[in-house]
Amino acid sequence: MKKVKMPEHNVKLTRRMRASVYPAITRILRVSILFLFSCFILHAQNNPADSLLALLKNEKTDNGKVNYYNKLFLEYEYTDNVKARYYIYKALRLSKEINYEKGLATTYKYLGIFADDTSNFQQAIIHFKQSLKISENIGDKKNISAMLGAIGFEYYFKGEYPKALEYYFKSLKIAEELGDKSRIAKQLGNIGIVYEEQSDYTRALDYYFKALKMAKALGDKSGIAADLGNLGNVYKKQANDAELQKAPIKSDSLYKNALDYYFKALKLAEGLDDKNSIATQFVNIGTVYHDLKDYQKALDYYFRALKMDEELGYKSGIANDLGNIGSLYISLKKYSEAEKYLLQAISISDSIGILKEKVQFENSISELYSQTGKVKEAFEHFKKAIEARDTLINEAKSREIMNYEFEKKEAAVKAEQDKKDALAAAESRKQEIIIWSVIGGLFLVALFAGFIFRSLRVTKKQKIIIEKQKHLVEEHQKEIIDSITYAHRIQRAILTSDSYIKHEINSIDAQHFILFKPKDIVSGDFYWFFKQDNCLYYITADCTGHGVPGGFMSMLGISFLNEIIIERHITDPGEILNKLREKIVKSLKTDEGYTKDGMDAILCKIDKSKQILQYAAANNSFYIIRNNEIIEQKAQKMPVGYMEDSAQFVTQTFRLQKGDNIYTFTDGLPDQFGGPKGKKFMYRRFEENLSAICNLPLKEQEETLEKTFQDWKGNLEQVDDVTVIGIRI
Repeated sequence: MKKVKMPEHNVKLTRRMRASVYPAITRILRVSILFLFSCFILHAQNNPADSLLALLKNEKTDNGKVNYYNKLFLEYEYTDNVKARYYIYKALRLSKEINYEKGLATTYKYLGIFADDTSNFQQAIIHFKQSLKISENIGDKKNISAMLGAIGFEYYFKGEYPKALEYYFKSLKIAEELGDKSRIAKQLGNIGIVYEEQSDYTRALDYYFKALKMAKALGDKSGIAADLGNLGNVYKKQANDAELQKAPIKSDSLYKNALDYYFKALKLAEGLDDKNSIATQFVNIGTVYHDLKDYQKALDYYFRALKMDEELGYKSGIANDLGNIGSLYISLKKYSEAEKYLLQAISISDSIGILKEKVQFENSISELYSQTGKVKEAFEHFKKAIEARDTLINEAKSREIMNYEFEKKEAAVKAEQDKKDALAAAESRKQEIIIWSVIGGLFLVALFAGFIFRSLRVTKKQKIIIEKQKHLVEEHQKEIIDSITYAHRIQRAILTSDSYIKHEINSIDAQHFILFKPKDIVSGDFYWFFKQDNCLYYITADCTGHGVPGGFMSMLGISFLNEIIIERHITDPGEILNKLREKIVKSLKTDEGYTKDGMDAILCKIDKSKQILQYAAANNSFYIIRNNEIIEQKAQKMPVGYMEDSAQFVTQTFRLQKGDNIYTFTDGLPDQFGGPKGKKFMYRRFEENLSAICNLPLKEQEETLEKTFQDWKGNLEQVDDVTVIGIRI
């Protein structure tokens, strides 16, 4: 009996690799997918391919030949791609020629599986939809439900969660009509997984418990084990969130729940002798102990997982186990052991081409070298992480191009969105590369500064040393200034490009200006724009400090926004700021506790189709001027950073009208000292200036504000970074 892999139901088993990128540990989840099998072929002889070829030779009917071509594809799918492709396309041509709809539906299903084997998710969707359409024509409800589930599965892997849910619910409905309890259990689990990915833990738990109940009723021990593991995953994530909210009693209880479900899943997996699931639960249990800082138990389970994966010959699992062990040794400051295991993980990831994991391994060892003062090695591994990330992005884009060529009609509908995705991906990639570059550059700046300060201490001791070192000190000073100037150019580059901003603002029939004047060479203010689904997102932010410290914070902010909005597709402004705060607090946490560094920010979302502005504001209010009247939009009095007893950021909504002027800004201009008496500019004077210029063209508004600022400041020093963004609807 041969089992055929159907990408319909995915049992999410977490294998996690921890990677240190900034001073805090970033947790990276590796999702291992167990495909359930839906087709079974019986073989009467030891050589099934030869048997099928003999039967094919004697087959008189064209329908029968199509069926044998499909079965031959299954025989060669994992052993000979050339033969598999040959027979599946023979089945495709013949079934079309004779209009054999049932055989054609099966062929398209197998073509979808073939595409999924190479992670070509969009092409798999095209084939599954073709199979679905034929099944609907001939009333094959069982295959309709299967194809709906398979399409939902592909959308899940593409990260298009609303579409995944749409197809999973459709599949569930038909399975319920058919009374197909096995498929019902599968889709309940799938729906739970999608909700978990979207951090909707209440719904995820609801569907996981429903799936568990159904699996128990069916006596499906593998399904029970998988659902128990998924429940453990949700409780672990809730425990992580409780930690961030400084609720130790709640987090301890949730970690206990997670361990309880993981151990139950482990016991079942051991009873089934399912070594892959056993190894997965070892990793899950290890990560909980890692979070609880019970490092000895965590290591014990990581090494158990490593041993099991080595027995299975599962190289991807081995690499992740080594990465987990190496990352834990970094936490223990056992750097030589950490280096050994991380280098082994990198070597395996290179040999089998798992780029996503390689990015994390390279980041971890780069952090290790940074902590141990090996600057050159740290920078080299930074570059390797970036190169691997770029390769992943390029491969994804290559698949999109192949899909476009394969089905022009399908791609034509998506052409506009593909173009936007490409622009966003390029922008994100450019910013990420520049962020790593500037970190390396600023690290060198710190080293140069150290050399200078040491030289200055020495020069105080002896006059003759001062004379000898004078030239060297001047050179170092020049190097520092040159490095910071270069960091300034890099920071300007990671800000959203003027051309991208202009294009996307024009696309919503609006105009804009950006007045951006850093106090020092590097700025603690930053801005960021991104457009998707006819909505423009932009942020005006003021980080703690200015100069180099503020520059570091701005890079963190831009990097996290790319992940939250572009990669995770979070669209609610309040939730975006909540997630941004979580990441900043987590990244800046040290052994001594939480730091109060962060940022004040205004996150706006302009929905062109609904003509509304949604926003969330941290400490900084902003203005909307309509018919020469200023309408102040109040901020919540808390930063995007650590604060005791902080509340959740809440999204506010304002209905826009044509001609509205939206002004977002940092406190740099109102706080500037100057004028005849050397006093602050103040918000009242700032409001008066905006009222006076609001009807001018946007370019003239920017020029007038800059002149007003310079005239007020005069010969006095600029006290803070200045940012003002104006948008006219």
